[in-house]
Amino acid sequence: MQDADVLVIGGSGFVGRHVVAALAARGARVTVPVRRPERARHLLTLPTVEVVAADVGRRRRALARLVRGRDAVINLVGILHGGKDRALQRGPNNYGPEFARLHVELPQAIIAACREAGVKRLLHVSALGAALDAPSEYLRSKAVGEQMVLAAEDLDVTVFRPSVIFGPEDGFLNLFAHLARITPLLAVVCPAARFQPVYVGDVARALVVALGERASFGRRYDLCGPRAYTMKELARYACRASGRRRVVFGVPAPLTWPLAALLERLPGKLVTRDNLRSMSVDNVCPGCPQGSLPFGIAPTALETVAPEYLAPYR
Repeated sequence: MQDADVLVIGGSGFVGRHVVAALAARGARVTVPVRRPERARHLLTLPTVEVVAADVGRRRRALARLVRGRDAVINLVGILHGGKDRALQRGPNNYGPEFARLHVELPQAIIAACREAGVKRLLHVSALGAALDAPSEYLRSKAVGEQMVLAAEDLDVTVFRPSVIFGPEDGFLNLFAHLARITPLLAVVCPAARFQPVYVGDVARALVVALGERASFGRRYDLCGPRAYTMKELARYACRASGRRRVVFGVPAPLTWPLAALLERLPGKLVTRDNLRSMSVDNVCPGCPQGSLPFGIAPTALETVAPEYLAPYR
């Protein structure tokens, strides 16, 4: 890992900042392309990290130029919301232009750029539950990108499929804690939806360790924490950890879809109908109730980390 030259696509986001920091801590030289460099100022304090202005999601020449000379490429790009709902259109490749561009076309372009530049090592982050017949556009598009990467047998590929990721700056527990601060009642859609949250530090460590693990070539790893929770349980926990006594209740099923249809038209998109479809299937690691992490990494319990970063909501 010492002196390795790594390109991290999506490195300025929630997971990316932890992956980049973990790489820098091991002495790797890291390049992070971003559309708006001012949003990646938090990375500039890391001594071996370079932030460059580039829209690799749209400009393939910029992507090809950045891949040249690297020892490895890591793709962390993913979006949860993909524009207008397409409920009446089904099929394995039906996922809308935004999901197509970032979950399918971008991985395809990364593969082509790696081949052109002679870069063999590629790490790709997909999503737990991704499948061609999954109920949501998000999961179907993630599955197509994942399959493209694994089909590139001339490259040394490793794929990671995390459950929902928690940690400082996450958009999950922090959202519940923020809502608990402003309202005495917390309404939760899909209250029985199940997740097995995995700590962002564990995800970052798994990716960094994998770079030097030849045994991980061509492998796909599901990443889960040590315990499964329902959505309602996670909302209640966020309230307790942030010092708020709140009434948490599940939105009645007949109201869930109309509510999501309304919310997806508002700025920020708290939840969309495609999110509801994703939550209709359990987001847990089958047969792994104590968690699933590779390379001997012990899963970090949510209860040992979340109270610290939710404390400011008190």
